[in-house]
Amino acid sequence: MELKKALEEMRLLEKRRYAYNHAIGLLSVDAMTVAPSKSYIGRGETMGILSGEAYDLFVNEDVGELLGYISEHSEEITDRSLRREAEVLKEEYDKIKAFPRDEYVEYSKLLNDADAIWHSAKADNDFASFEPYLTRIMEFQRKMAEWYEPGTSSRYDTLLNEYEKGMTGSKLDEFFKKLSDFITPLVKEIDSVQDRVDVSFMQTTFPTEKQRILSERVMALMGLTPDVCVLGETEHPFTEGFNKYDVRITTKYREKDFLDSMYSVIHEGGHAIYELSYDDEHLYTVLAGGASTALHESQSRFFENIVGRSEAFISYMAPTFRELFPEALGNVSDRALYKAANRSTPSLIRTEADELTYPLHVMIRYILERALIDGGLKVKDLPGEWNGMYKKYLGIDVPDDTRGVLQDSHWSGGLVGYFPSYALGSAYGAQMLQAMKKDVDFEGTVGRGDLAPVKTWLREKIHRYGGLLKPEELIQNSCGAPFDASYYVSYLEKKYRDIYEL
Repeated sequence: MELKKALEEMRLLEKRRYAYNHAIGLLSVDAMTVAPSKSYIGRGETMGILSGEAYDLFVNEDVGELLGYISEHSEEITDRSLRREAEVLKEEYDKIKAFPRDEYVEYSKLLNDADAIWHSAKADNDFASFEPYLTRIMEFQRKMAEWYEPGTSSRYDTLLNEYEKGMTGSKLDEFFKKLSDFITPLVKEIDSVQDRVDVSFMQTTFPTEKQRILSERVMALMGLTPDVCVLGETEHPFTEGFNKYDVRITTKYREKDFLDSMYSVIHEGGHAIYELSYDDEHLYTVLAGGASTALHESQSRFFENIVGRSEAFISYMAPTFRELFPEALGNVSDRALYKAANRSTPSLIRTEADELTYPLHVMIRYILERALIDGGLKVKDLPGEWNGMYKKYLGIDVPDDTRGVLQDSHWSGGLVGYFPSYALGSAYGAQMLQAMKKDVDFEGTVGRGDLAPVKTWLREKIHRYGGLLKPEELIQNSCGAPFDASYYVSYLEKKYRDIYEL
């Protein structure tokens, strides 16, 4: 076999895999947005067949020989994108090959059913109905860790590597300790001066139709045009990027809090910008999209918080807020709006949490899912443990499972090991901000509503590479130094001491 011919076959294989993943992804988006609630029954059969076909396309003797040959001749590949594609594709092949076909199909159907049951369980505050599905998911996750890395000393570490290569529980323990040691006393300090942030003008109704107009304007400001990115509505906001010309994002509207939906749009919009900005050479390949989930979350959290909750952004958006909600916000100053948008107080819902307490929500999920995989916590005991953690770390009582253990969709989708990405991504973003400010007048350009310089910097440093560079390479490339969580701590401290005049 000639290497050139082998690489051509590899590219064709990637496109065929993309086609299956595209079809499966479209079914998933439909399921989470507009499909009837009982449609999961028929869709499960379709998902099972499609996932089986996708498995057979990829895991077979011919593909094994093809990727093995290319791997043996990798030093002869002069194109770094092709060399990296071959490396990533071989890693994926070895992983999926270790997953028995019948169980691969069964797991695909399980996730389809679990998502539907989670939606109804959350709506009905009925953890018992979801428990058997989550139990099976966790059983699969433990088996998957053993398949991927036989004899692993930490199944959870193996699962973490599916989202952030090289990440371990011990590294995360150190990271979260650094954050909690800083956050906990500052939260107590802020609690004694809560009257310094007025949110009384937010205690009203903000019509959904006006919020939809706001979403359209925010997307336009971010450069998310409807020819490549559309917004839907769902129970739990998400982003699905099929390719750099088709990204779907969603939000959820609550008439008592217009900021909740706006920041969901900005957060998911940050994901979309990443998905839309990689170089054309990566289209339809395993390098399309982001380098890792933490890198992806660094972009969503960067736009949501570092841009969207900045005083410059709030001041730019203030006239729009007053135009759309004149009765509530017509006489509210820019500074008051900024402080209200950043009020810090312990809360029940992760996606509604302020920047300061948000990492504690993520840490709780990290501790719990690690215990579910490695530490002996049983799913039936999860609600009680969840509630105890919220009391311990956030000082609040959880009134029901809907606002407790059932609030996130991640576990129903099998995303075990994903949650730490949110906190890591937030920390990555704070370090990127410091580097960006050396090249970009951040406050000035954001204050003018011109996000182009910010997006250009991120594209050149991070987005354009897709999965070509590894996470640590992208941090070095964008920040000029290895990852350092101290930037995140400094960013939060400076911001919240200013807001609360401490």
